[in-house]
Amino acid sequence: MELLLIGLIFLGGLLLLYALGMPVAVAIGSACVLIMLSPFGPSLNFGLMSNQLMHGLNSFTLLAVPFYLMLGRLMNRTDMTSEVFDFANAIFGRIRGGIAQVNIGASVIFSGMSGLAVADAAGLGRVEYNAMRDQGYDKKTAIGVTGASSIIGPIIPPSVPIILYGVLAEESIGALFLAGIVPGLLLAGVLSIFTYLVVRWKGYGKGEAVGLRTIGQEFVNALPALVIPVFIVGGILSGVFTATEAGAVAVLYAIGLGFYQGSLNGEILLEEFRDGMVETFSILFIISLAMLYGLVALQLRIPILLADAITGFTTDPTVAILIFVPLFMLIGTFMSITATIMIMVPILMPIIGTLGIDPIHFGIVMILSLMTGVVTPPLGSVLFVLEKVTDASLETVMRAMIVFYIPLLIVILIVALVPEVSTFVPNNYFF
Repeated sequence: MELLLIGLIFLGGLLLLYALGMPVAVAIGSACVLIMLSPFGPSLNFGLMSNQLMHGLNSFTLLAVPFYLMLGRLMNRTDMTSEVFDFANAIFGRIRGGIAQVNIGASVIFSGMSGLAVADAAGLGRVEYNAMRDQGYDKKTAIGVTGASSIIGPIIPPSVPIILYGVLAEESIGALFLAGIVPGLLLAGVLSIFTYLVVRWKGYGKGEAVGLRTIGQEFVNALPALVIPVFIVGGILSGVFTATEAGAVAVLYAIGLGFYQGSLNGEILLEEFRDGMVETFSILFIISLAMLYGLVALQLRIPILLADAITGFTTDPTVAILIFVPLFMLIGTFMSITATIMIMVPILMPIIGTLGIDPIHFGIVMILSLMTGVVTPPLGSVLFVLEKVTDASLETVMRAMIVFYIPLLIVILIVALVPEVSTFVPNNYFF
C-alpha cells in the first residue's frame, strides 16, 4: 500500500504533466519540486538541486551523445542514405521480395551511422517506402517492413539510447555497444525471414538481378559510409579508443569526407552544428533533471520498496525480466525512449543488483522492449514519422505495424530468456 501511494505521487504526477503536453524536461523538474513540497517527499533544498543538476552532467562518457548525434546529422545531410540503399539493393534485390529485404539490409547498415529509430525512419523511410511501392507492394507491407526495420538502429552500435543507459547505469559504453551486435543482427535475421514469408504469401516476385560489376560499383560508392560502423566497433574491440573517442573521430571523418565530396561547406556545417547543439542541449537538460528525479526516488525509498515488492513475488532473474518486458513495452508506447531511460534506470539499477541480473543483459532487453513502443499505436513516435514520409494515413500506418509485432516479440523473448545472446561478445572480446 505504501509503494502504491508513493508510486502514484512520484510517477503519476510526472505522467500527468507529460500527458498534458508539458515538455519532458520541464515535466521531470516540476514533478521533483511538487514531490519536495508534498508531505511525503524530502524538503525543498535548492542547494541540493543545483549540485545534483551539475553533477548529473559531469561525465566524460556523456561527450559521446553530441558526437553520435552530430554523426547522424552529417550522414543524413550527405548522399549516404541513397548510396547505402543502392548497395543493399544490389545485394538483396534478386531474391523473392528482394526490395523488402533491401529495406532491412539498409537499416542494418544505416544503424552504424545514426543510432536512432526516428533518424532511420526519417532518413531512409521515404526512400525505402517509395522503392517498395514502385515495385507493386501494397501500402501496409511497405510501411510494416519500414517501421519494423527502423528499430534495428538503436540496438546495433553506435546507439544513443545505449549511451544514455550506460551513463546512468555506470556501465561500460564499449561493452554495451558490443552487447547490441548479436541481438541487432538477430532482429534483422528474424525480421528478414518473417518478411520473406509475408511476401511469398502475398505472391510478390523477385527483383531484377544485377551483375557482380554493378555490385562492386555500388560497394565502392557506399564504402565511405560502410567504413564508419566497422571503424567504430573495430576501434573499441581492439582497445584503440573508447566509444566516446570513436564518436569524435567518426565526426571528423564525416566532416572531411563531406568537404572532399562537395556535399558539405562552411555554411551547411555551421547549420548542422547549430541544430546539433540545440538537440544535444535538450537531451543533456533531460539527463540532468533525470539525475535529480533519481535522487528524489532514492530519498523516497522507491527502489527499496519496489525491490521488496518484486523479490517478494519472485527471486528468479528470468521471471523478473519477463515482468519488466511488458512494462517497458507499455511505457515505450506513450513516452520517448530517452525520457524513459532517464527516469527508470536510476530507480531500477538497485533492484537489478538485488536480483542478480546482469546489467549489460538488462540494458539490451530494456532498450529492445522500449523500441517496440516507438512503433506501437497510438503514440509511437516512428508512426508519426512514417505518416509524414509516406502517402499513407496515420490509421493505415498503425494497422500496418500490427502483423510485424510477431518477429519483434520473438526476438525480445529470445534475448530476454537467453542472456548469452547479449553478453557473449562483450564477455569474450571486450578488454
